[in-house]
Amino acid sequence: MVEITKKEFQQLSDYIKANYGIRLKEEKMTLVTGRLHNVLQQAGFSNFTEYYDHLVSDRTGGAVATLVDRITTNHTYFMREPSHFYYFRDKVLPYLSETVKEKDLRIWCAACSTGEEAYTLAMLMDEFFGRTKMWWDTKILATDIAEQVLDTAKRGIYSRERIEPLPLTWKTSYFKAYDTENSVLIDRIRNEVIYRKLNLMDSLFPFKKKLHTIFCRNVMIYFDNETKCRLVEKFYEHLEYGGYLFIGHSESLNREATRFKYILPSVYRKE
Repeated sequence: MVEITKKEFQQLSDYIKANYGIRLKEEKMTLVTGRLHNVLQQAGFSNFTEYYDHLVSDRTGGAVATLVDRITTNHTYFMREPSHFYYFRDKVLPYLSETVKEKDLRIWCAACSTGEEAYTLAMLMDEFFGRTKMWWDTKILATDIAEQVLDTAKRGIYSRERIEPLPLTWKTSYFKAYDTENSVLIDRIRNEVIYRKLNLMDSLFPFKKKLHTIFCRNVMIYFDNETKCRLVEKFYEHLEYGGYLFIGHSESLNREATRFKYILPSVYRKE
């Protein structure tokens, strides 16, 4: 295995933080080496300096895409941190259904990974609106920086084990058999989610209208405080008044610094 020196790790981690906001501490050296070993081996690089030089000079975007796919953590599952989904169903959707006059819901799943979060929201909204859904635009925007997980999300194919936490009515209504081991979401639900590649570190977000709810969960734990604060401020600017921000249960906002109002642990609102 090609080993990485402290200087090489610092150079690579500085690049990752500057471009993607992810802070890699020195104790992650072994993890980074393991995840990138095959990349260096297949390309014939003898050390990480050669790899870094290739990374910053590559104009095709392929080297960066591979790096992002390898170094990002994409751990997610259906109904993760379920209290958020219950609150969204019981509090947020009733509020939005009464106040959004143009019937155009704008929900964003930032760092959506393999799609379980976005599809959970799509099924929740389908159940909530029922027959009246035809009058609403309930499409969800789901974004991530890793192309590999976006491709997985778009397919909507999950093992029977992965969909086990879902209610039986959802499993029978929203999924169909794909093969002996996997199920696939029906087109009606898959078409409710629009997947796009987006870097949360981009200076501008491509939204023409302000959003009603943002889910950005278990992402900011990888950012330093300055990066986190800048991102939270951008979230605030892109939300409608009365809109909600959901973050991970292991995350919190500095109530002295943020303009968001604390509602519940890991749930905030723009007021």
